[in-house]
Amino acid sequence: MSIMTNAQETTDPRSAPGGTPGVTRATLRRNFWRGVWRVLRRKPSRMVGVVIVAGFAVMGVAGPLLYPDHLPRDDDALYAPPSLRHPFGTDFEGTDVLALVITGARYVLLTGLATAVITVALGTLIGLFAGFRRGRWDTVLMRVTDVNLAIPGLPLLLVLSTVWKFESPLEMGLVLGLLGWGGIARAVRSQTLSLRERGFIEAARGLGLPTTHIIGRELLPSMAPYIAMNMLIAVTGAVYAQVGLFFLGVLPFESNNWGVMLNLAVFNGGALTTAAALPYLMAPLLAILLLTLGIVLIVDAMDEIFNPRLREE
Repeated sequence: MSIMTNAQETTDPRSAPGGTPGVTRATLRRNFWRGVWRVLRRKPSRMVGVVIVAGFAVMGVAGPLLYPDHLPRDDDALYAPPSLRHPFGTDFEGTDVLALVITGARYVLLTGLATAVITVALGTLIGLFAGFRRGRWDTVLMRVTDVNLAIPGLPLLLVLSTVWKFESPLEMGLVLGLLGWGGIARAVRSQTLSLRERGFIEAARGLGLPTTHIIGRELLPSMAPYIAMNMLIAVTGAVYAQVGLFFLGVLPFESNNWGVMLNLAVFNGGALTTAAALPYLMAPLLAILLLTLGIVLIVDAMDEIFNPRLREE
């Protein structure tokens, strides 16, 4: 059973000596974060992952505040090579490539976060309810899930792009999230079908507790580690999806982001044949690689944080 489930059981006021549930919760919270810190320190690579993801978060929040809406251009420095002034050189308009990566991070990160929240929220809600209730509800919800899995994402986005500019990352995240929750719903349903036969669920049903209480207080905390890791993985999937769509030119170039940079570097700058435009291509690729690496390292740490067997080893 996971840390979250153990914490839930211990925070019951009846199990706390002297009836001080607030103190018990605070102690469990401190112990949990101490355990997280120990797991992160055990492998330096995990701390590197945290630093990388935190750096991108700061980049997405503070980056656009440090640069003007329209970045300055230098007509005398088109495709300038990397230097102290321009660490990744400049693009075809003489704009600093590093500034483009930093200002373009907000759209990519917000889209990834919005996609992950919508994907995980819908998938978890539908999977939990279908797996717990079973019967007719399970059949209906799984047929809806099958329809979601059968929707061709790229053709649908091609149609939507003709009428929808996707200027806001939340709009992009909404569409990607509504298209991507089916797999998580299936996985959560399978986990729920297994957990609903456990003793603590049978005891809760025997006490006559409502379905919302059993799902929200018993099943959901037990699945929190799995859901959290799927949320991080969904962020990387959303980054790849949106960057790929912008690179292919499926979506209009209304917002600066890494996919637009890749498209312009390859098709306008000839980065695949001209060495001068290569830094313009490599900068967003490096950003995507680092972000993915950071998330993978954090997922590795989360696996040990929520897995008692791995912690004991």
